[in-house]
Formats: sequence, C-alpha cells, structure tokens
Amino acid sequence: QVQLVESGGGLVQPGGSLRLSCAASGSPSARYVMSWYRQVPGNERELVAAISRAGGTTNYADSVKGRFTISRDNGKNAVYLQMNNLKVEDTAVYFCNADGTDLGFSVYWGQGTQVIVSA
Repeated sequence: QVQLVESGGGLVQPGGSLRLSCAASGSPSARYVMSWYRQVPGNERELVAAISRAGGTTNYADSVKGRFTISRDNGKNAVYLQMNNLKVEDTAVYFCNADGTDLGFSVYWGQGTQVIVSA
C-alpha cells in the first residue's frame, strides 16, 4: 500500500507560480513511475507530467511544456511539480499518481490539491 498526500495548492494570480508536493508513505516511491494529473469538474482527469523511477525521463502535456517541471527525491519519497507562468486554464484539482503496474505493483492516487488561477 502507498499513501500519497499532496500539498501546495492555492489561489494565485495569472503569471504566478506554485510548487506542489506529493509525499509518499507505506512503500518506497522509487518502485513507481510518478505522475501529476489534473481534473476540472465535468472533464476527464488528464496527465500533466510524469517522471521515471530514477528521474532521468520526464514527459509533459503540450499545454504545460516550458512552464511546469516535475522532479522527485526518492530519498524523501517525494515528487514535486513546479508550476510557473500559471494561466487561468491551469485551474483544476491536481492529483499525485504512483504507477508500479509494470513491476507487479498497483496504482495509487492522492486525494488532490486545488489550484485556482484567477485575477
């Protein structure tokens, strides 16, 4: 079992920055590909960014490339999402995801943290 707890969400003006954190417990996070997803009410959850187990490979949604950076610290069992130049359309609930299915582990989700970008 892995428990994921997100933090760092809040209200920010367009052009501002936020840093989301996801703390993992119960199992070493290094076992999992870690990702951030986001969801707006009425829409499907969408992948924002993903990072490989060792952190050497990252992927981003086209809408956030050049603005968001995903990183991880396996020693701290944590993953981060630095969000710069935020736009109104980035408003969503952001979820942390741990996926270990390719190694026989399960998929886990955090409870989400709200990000609101508004003037």
